[in-house]
Amino acid sequence: MLVSYQWLNDYIDLKDITPEEVAELLTRGGLEVDHVHRFHDGIDHVVIGKVIETAPHLMQTNRFAKSIRGEETSQIICGAANVVAAEYVVVAKPGAVLPGNVEIKKTTIRGEVSEGMICALDELGVADHMIPKEEQDQIIELGNDAVPGGDALDYLGLNDVILELDLTPNRADALSIIGVAYELSAILDRPIHVPDIEHGAVRKNVADVVSVTVENGEDVPYYGAKVVQKLKIGPSPKWMQMRLIGAGMRPVNNVVDITNYVMLEYGQPYHAFDFDRFGTDEVVTRKAKPGEKMITLDETERVLAGTDVVITNGTDPVALAGVMGGASSEVVDSTTTILLEAAQFDALNVRETAKRLGLRSESSMRFEKGLIPRHEEAAERAAYLLERYAEGSVLNGIVESGEMPQYQQEVEVNLGRVNQRLGTSLHVEEVEQILYRLGFTVESLGESWRVIIPARRLDLNIEEDLMEEVARIHGYDNIPSTYPIGERTGGSLTNTQKLKRKARRFLEGAGMNEAITYSLTSETKSVQFMLKETAADVRVLMPMSAERQVLRRSLIPHLLDSVGYNKNRQQTNVAFFEMGSVFLPTPDDNLPHEELRIAGALTGAFGESSWAETTTSVDFFVVKGIVEGLAKQLGVHHEWTFQKAERAGLHPGRSAEILMGDELIGFIGELHPTVSKERGLAATYVFELNADVLFKERDTVMKYDPLPKFPGVRRDLAIVVDEKISASEVQRAIEENGGKWLRDVELFDVYEGEHLPAGKKSLAYALSFLNKEETLTDEDIQVVHEQIVSKLQSRLGLH
Repeated sequence: MLVSYQWLNDYIDLKDITPEEVAELLTRGGLEVDHVHRFHDGIDHVVIGKVIETAPHLMQTNRFAKSIRGEETSQIICGAANVVAAEYVVVAKPGAVLPGNVEIKKTTIRGEVSEGMICALDELGVADHMIPKEEQDQIIELGNDAVPGGDALDYLGLNDVILELDLTPNRADALSIIGVAYELSAILDRPIHVPDIEHGAVRKNVADVVSVTVENGEDVPYYGAKVVQKLKIGPSPKWMQMRLIGAGMRPVNNVVDITNYVMLEYGQPYHAFDFDRFGTDEVVTRKAKPGEKMITLDETERVLAGTDVVITNGTDPVALAGVMGGASSEVVDSTTTILLEAAQFDALNVRETAKRLGLRSESSMRFEKGLIPRHEEAAERAAYLLERYAEGSVLNGIVESGEMPQYQQEVEVNLGRVNQRLGTSLHVEEVEQILYRLGFTVESLGESWRVIIPARRLDLNIEEDLMEEVARIHGYDNIPSTYPIGERTGGSLTNTQKLKRKARRFLEGAGMNEAITYSLTSETKSVQFMLKETAADVRVLMPMSAERQVLRRSLIPHLLDSVGYNKNRQQTNVAFFEMGSVFLPTPDDNLPHEELRIAGALTGAFGESSWAETTTSVDFFVVKGIVEGLAKQLGVHHEWTFQKAERAGLHPGRSAEILMGDELIGFIGELHPTVSKERGLAATYVFELNADVLFKERDTVMKYDPLPKFPGVRRDLAIVVDEKISASEVQRAIEENGGKWLRDVELFDVYEGEHLPAGKKSLAYALSFLNKEETLTDEDIQVVHEQIVSKLQSRLGLH
């Protein structure tokens, strides 16, 4: 945001404060000023001159110009075609230094003396792309109010100083000259001078000549239109042109310049349509038709998307809402009647359209950041300027559709909490005075206040926001410095932090690498790999992009993105885990429920090869072992089961849900071949666990189990079962019938292939037995073993 120091002085008296001091005040108050630019740096000896007479020079492209500067008359040779007698011009006297370190000297050209130079805007440091088209390659023509011998820089406003503000996204109120003036008013405790907005209005009502219809209220909450007739198009006043140039905008003509001027002044974007060429007497806003075309003001044909919002004449688009006008209704030299638009457009929609078309403008930037509702004042100000500088006749009233959103907030703030948070000892009167200086409506409640925040401050919503305002205006430098308390306080980790560290150490020890991915995701990815189905997602109000629109409901989609990123860089063996939050909607639409998850994605070979060992390809049981080991490391000894399940995105025969009792706490499995192909991945396995449940269900008391005095016995049991029967179902049957000596059951082999009937598989278990009171004999074990086999045969029909 470029802010003119002289323009600020129109609204708040800063004559006793230098531009550098203003920049320091704003920066200390929270509006950072990056640079202070001076137009006139290095320029001197430049004055106003009046052309007395002209004559041709021997060089046909040049002419004599006799110029008077006060009582002094000079002869200057000039090549510009627009030098005429009696006009006022800018003269650089001999000894003047112009931008680029150009020194002006008295010289002789073809026998004629030239005592200086008549200047064009570019010779005074104005960039070519900022100069009005009609003034390019022309000398500057000044108005009849110019005084020969006067300071030309002062007349043109080139002795102004421009403050370049680096605004944070929340300070949309400072995207206007008046907004910055309000800020200085609070800092300096000085009054604001409101610009003139009173104008005459003809008796004819605007509603008699135009109607407004909004077909898409969500995208266009408010649309207002005024009509100004009998306009005379021409250049805007030189002072207005120079202020626009200082703000980084090229002057066009008086009508366009006035709309831009009011936008910079109030922060309310305006657009002027040539109503003579509008085609109808109705304004209709709607969604664009997919593939619909229009030519914008930059003479470029745009192909529109169905998400774009357009302003139409009832049939054809005449403007892209909040982004750019159309060439068909552009204000031109022959324009006599304009329709002046003041509207509120959806910020997200404007941002997406501007980004897709590559059309960022001062207007779209303001709509994107959130518009301060000043449309009535700004519309009247624009009408006043059009009446004064374009001789327009303003029709009475404004045609409106919808309502401007009301942002007025009411917040209670307490003195004790202010001082406690800021580390200050402010009195009631001091805080109350600061709140008044900020332009708030304040109701005293003893040592508290009920504060009504004006609509221009969209960034203030809670008590802490007002505390920050008090700190800013009081001055951060005025908050007393204090030394840290000398006593040491013992810190400690919470139980959750300890368990997260323990889980992280285990997974890293298992050969996995931690990844940290975005919490924001796209609508498409937000529905993938959800642990439990939820009806809706948690949307961001103003997302950065379509890829960051909603909060994630699973960690796996972005982990798979990381696996794919590594695979595309020749990394075929990848094992990532992530520990982070997912965000689930709540029934009352308040803050989402935040749930801690642990997830992993593995592909390729697992572990490192050496001369003694070879790597193992990642499979279902490798991942299952990691999950079981993690639970054991965390102290989770509650019984849980792996239940075969078909989940979207996973292979139907190589995936399972993890249940603790009847509660679903996670899942593991191989990606469905279709998903793997879409992502360009080899066989990839994933898991996701609800860490909140794991941390809650762990055993908090460690139990000592003395070493056994008697040896244990291991027996292997291989069983051929139907391929539809899960290994966990067989294991449960073994555990239920293993008797009191059975200590552990471990699946160590699964075989499917040759020598087995179709639809069958072989499961091999290691059964560990132990009697703490005496040594078990083979006969003891054989009895139990036969009992287990018998029960399996009768219960599951096994062989």
